[in-house]
Amino acid sequence: MFKLFKTNIERKFPLLNSSKVLIAISGGVDSVVLTYLCHICKLNISLAHCNFNLRGKESNADEAFVLDLAEDLDLEVFIESFETKAYARANKLSMQMAARELRYNWFEELASQLGFNYILTAHHADDDLETFLINLSRGTGLEGLTGIPEINDNIIRPLLSFSREQIVAFARKENLDWRNDSSNASTKYLRNELRHNVIPVLKGINPKLLQNFVKTQGFLRESKTIVDDYVEIVSDQVIKEIDEGQISFDIAKIQALNNPKAYLYELLKAYNFTEWDDVYNLLSAQSGKQVLSVTHRLIKNRDYLLLTVNNHAILNDGEVSFIISENEKQIQTHVGTLYFNEVDTFSKNEAYKFYSDKDKLKYPLELRKWREGDYFYPFGMTGKKKLSKYFKDEKLSLIDKENVWVLCSQDDIIWIINRRGDNRFKVSEDTIHVLKLEFKKN
Repeated sequence: MFKLFKTNIERKFPLLNSSKVLIAISGGVDSVVLTYLCHICKLNISLAHCNFNLRGKESNADEAFVLDLAEDLDLEVFIESFETKAYARANKLSMQMAARELRYNWFEELASQLGFNYILTAHHADDDLETFLINLSRGTGLEGLTGIPEINDNIIRPLLSFSREQIVAFARKENLDWRNDSSNASTKYLRNELRHNVIPVLKGINPKLLQNFVKTQGFLRESKTIVDDYVEIVSDQVIKEIDEGQISFDIAKIQALNNPKAYLYELLKAYNFTEWDDVYNLLSAQSGKQVLSVTHRLIKNRDYLLLTVNNHAILNDGEVSFIISENEKQIQTHVGTLYFNEVDTFSKNEAYKFYSDKDKLKYPLELRKWREGDYFYPFGMTGKKKLSKYFKDEKLSLIDKENVWVLCSQDDIIWIINRRGDNRFKVSEDTIHVLKLEFKKN
């Protein structure tokens, strides 16, 4: 196995030979064998072990084993103890997901602070088969069927082409010691159920199951590459980035594709949507309809679908306001800065600036989000108009409307920020003090 492993490093991961490498080690046979193989290959390695405090004395014994192994091999080792149960409760995660999150966050922190180029994990072909079956049983796309990637940013899995059988055989041949995690025997987790009760039956039916699976995954990855390449071409045609992190999707161009629903999945799968029928139905829905994911919103806006972050803190902060005294020169907000400058001359009002008669203002002023029922007297017109009607006339999207701020004198709107001033506060022939209002986005 050593020769195969060394050949695998030279062929797929040659940069490891000149890199500083961190190995994630649990003390189990997989990570112990990975450590020994990298040590024999004379890679520049250090070890990182997580004590999740989930198995009492057994967890502490795992930690002690890793410390002894590091000493035997004269390797640098990092140990971190986690309160995993408390973290899982606080973040509403399963124990497995909490441990995974804690583990990878810590590994990345070590890599960043101590200059490790790569993090190695001991996932192997049997792990990949289990992941494939888990994703298949839950329902997945092509990406879920391609399994565990050998390289994912700075994380490398050099044992992924080896079976558990090969790894255990090597460990026994070399008389290596390792720790057995008692929780791996429990079938309350789906992965363990597949490992102990399903995969052995499949291997009994077809002894070459794992080898054939590895070939199949190779074909799937090649197919995914073709799909990704074509989706990128389509993306250039249908996607357009717009202001403030919004992305728009041209509905007519999506509907002209052979399978719009499949393309929507590929275009939006990174944004955590799950209700794909609802996403597809947005193409023909009324303007203003939306579908939410945990992290994002997709909104139908006339001829486009608009994608934006589902940030409840921003969406619900309509009552947040800034009080402005007469001597203020600028107000800093999370979206930009509002400047107040008294000037002797003025030019034409533009969207991003408004010249006001300072003597008509009643301090303190207030900068806030617009509210239902707000109205103003549009600059250059006679009579008043509700902001909701103004937004409709201007064809503002739901997202645009949610991001509108207004500057007020008592209850009267002076300026719809970066959009339209109010006629009541405009500069006239009788104006003595001209106040230039200007808003610059962050």
